[in-house]
Amino acid sequence: MSLPPGFLDELRNRVSLSAVIGRKVTWDMRKSNQGKGDWWAPCPFHQEKSASFHVDDRKGFYYCFGCHAKGDAVTFVKELENVSFMEAVEILAREAGMQMPARDPQAAQKADRRTQLSEVMEEAIRFFRLQLQTGAAEPARDYLSRKRRLLPEAQDRWGIGWAPDSRTALLTALKAKGVPPDLLVATGLIAKGEDGSLYDRFRGRIIFPIRDARGRAISLGGRSLDPNARAKYLNGPETELFDKGRNLFNLAPAREAAGKGLPLVVAEGYMDVIALVEAGFRAAVAPLGTAITEDQLRLMWRISPEPVITLDGDAAGQRAAMRLIDLALPLLEAGQGLRFAVLPQGLDPDDLIKAQGAPAMQAVLDGAQPMVNLLWQRETEGQVFDSPERKAALDKRLRAALTKIRDPGLRQHYGEDIKELRWALFRSGRRPPRRDQPGPRSSPGWQGRNAPPVPVATTRASALATASDDAVTISLRIAVVLATLCRYPGYIDRFETELERMQLTDPDHEALRQTLLTHAHDADPETRPARLLRAAGAVLETLMSHPQIQVQPHLRRPDDACAAKCLEMEFAKLQAQWGAVQELREASEDIEALADEGLTWRVAQAARAVAEAEKGPEAARADGVLAENGVEMDREELDHARQTWANIDFTRGGKARK
Repeated sequence: MSLPPGFLDELRNRVSLSAVIGRKVTWDMRKSNQGKGDWWAPCPFHQEKSASFHVDDRKGFYYCFGCHAKGDAVTFVKELENVSFMEAVEILAREAGMQMPARDPQAAQKADRRTQLSEVMEEAIRFFRLQLQTGAAEPARDYLSRKRRLLPEAQDRWGIGWAPDSRTALLTALKAKGVPPDLLVATGLIAKGEDGSLYDRFRGRIIFPIRDARGRAISLGGRSLDPNARAKYLNGPETELFDKGRNLFNLAPAREAAGKGLPLVVAEGYMDVIALVEAGFRAAVAPLGTAITEDQLRLMWRISPEPVITLDGDAAGQRAAMRLIDLALPLLEAGQGLRFAVLPQGLDPDDLIKAQGAPAMQAVLDGAQPMVNLLWQRETEGQVFDSPERKAALDKRLRAALTKIRDPGLRQHYGEDIKELRWALFRSGRRPPRRDQPGPRSSPGWQGRNAPPVPVATTRASALATASDDAVTISLRIAVVLATLCRYPGYIDRFETELERMQLTDPDHEALRQTLLTHAHDADPETRPARLLRAAGAVLETLMSHPQIQVQPHLRRPDDACAAKCLEMEFAKLQAQWGAVQELREASEDIEALADEGLTWRVAQAARAVAEAEKGPEAARADGVLAENGVEMDREELDHARQTWANIDFTRGGKARK
């Protein structure tokens, strides 16, 4: 849902930032100045004792000088409560007494339909809860209390119930409450046979309610007590409410707990999550009867940047982990990864907690491994690398896996870790000493069998040996891009992805980028430039005072077309330069172990990419040819010159022919 122009500004004006934040922090009154709207407190986003968290009530912004968290009231609620942007706006709007904008009729009708279905689900949950207290549910109560050690209070918290082993028990109960049959079928609670008859989908099963991120009931899961049942666990079907690949069990409570700093733990099933939460690991979720999907993985990352995947210690758990690696590699970003906690053989989280208690589970989580270790284990476990061919095959598989990582910086760090593991495997943990370190390699005439080959002449003369530091050039290009986007904020949306992927090291550049991204989806484009300039403040003034920025023509006079072309070219040049720097860095490491023509070719390709980017798209399209006098010209220029000469009549004193 889009917000009308001015809604966010009105919301920020009505809400006092210090009042919103004051509910979560304790102000340092010795350092704060209430009269000036200047507040200081320990930061709620990281553990500290000093008051480094600053709130400027007049400007409506906060900033932590420790962890560098910053933003406005909406950002604060969004980050601290771990909710989406629109949910944060709704929370603040309720506090300010503002009515959220009206939705379009179709969206309202669809929302009303979902509300009806959710209410039917709640009625079904109440029915199943009552059935759990009947005499027919004695085996279910015994299973929950004796085998699962789940107290009645915990059963109430999770809304666990019992579906009678009857074909129409739920159907009859809900029809008696006036629920139309079409709604019953739409929820997935009732199934329709080929003959058109209606019957209960869940029969003779323990019932677990499934809720969405807002806590609304969207489906059910059922656990059969019959050992001969075709499926031990059964989820409701896909409906208007329920998409199993886009939801997680225990999503809303886990999101809240993770927002308070608890690690997000991903288990396999309902009972594992319940056992984890009851043992104190409150930020626990589980996929809904399927392997983890891409949408579920993205959902986990919105909750926590580094979820911990718990794996059963059996072969099935290992296979699930390996499938997840292939799914996650293309989606990885800086600060967004996975860790894997492997449980003892034959145990799941519920079994481990019952047998050894919460400390044993905590020890498993503390020992969680980064995904790169699981990737290495997958490619090497159970294999012998006693020949160059087998080693080369391993390298090929690892390169294929690493190329799936889109983030160049992250791909580089994965490569470095893989390189360390490779040396440990092939060199018994001994890395070759650097050339500038004393040792037998530097001794005259040393010819050990592990001596690296001498680089060939072409490699010594390559760009690797003569490369200069491009940091200054890259920094200037970044400055031009940031200044241009501040001058023409209408292009922020168009280049938002490129802006997010920029590799920044300058704190001022990073601060300016965050300001630009904050205003990327501003509700009022007309007033965005003024707000952006105010937010950028002194950082932008310092940037614009640089001589290299002042000479840019599109920054001195309005020229949207020129600005767009400049941004496109500068981003292309930056990408090429970053790629070249990375290639040179990797080549400088590889040259210690292997120097060949392939290394020279890689460096040359990186240099060529930079040169092509420097030429720009117009030069790249030019068709260079040699004129009759040996001068190199593009084809269009040469054709024009030939046409001009053909039109001159030298018999009439060089006048043009008519």
